[in-house]
Amino acid sequence: MTQPNELFLYKFLKFGVVGMSGMLVDFGITYLFKEKIKINKYIANTLGFFSAASSNFIFNRIWTFESSDPEITPQYLWFLLIAVVGVMFSNAIIYLLHGRFKWNFYFAKLISIGVVLFWNFFANYFITFAN
Repeated sequence: MTQPNELFLYKFLKFGVVGMSGMLVDFGITYLFKEKIKINKYIANTLGFFSAASSNFIFNRIWTFESSDPEITPQYLWFLLIAVVGVMFSNAIIYLLHGRFKWNFYFAKLISIGVVLFWNFFANYFITFAN
């Protein structure tokens, strides 16, 4: 592989590691609100998703993309906008797999995370953290 391809792959892997920590935040918040507080599963999913997106922004900005852009607020807003599209994908996948095909909610959520990972990485790579 060439140097740019190796760097791209390295960033994708780092993005995945950050995503795993975000997945713990996401599942924890979703579980808390869905199972303990008993709110709607799609609202719980959205709360989990955005909690993870916020922590992921910080870690990806610092570690994955090593951004020193002083315009943190617009960068964060782009990150969240991309996350909004991602959460729409996520909820649609969960609705399809859980609501229609009756798969386990958390398994459907896991599948949605895998799909949304690619959307989030490429959109953030080319938009949020583009240099």
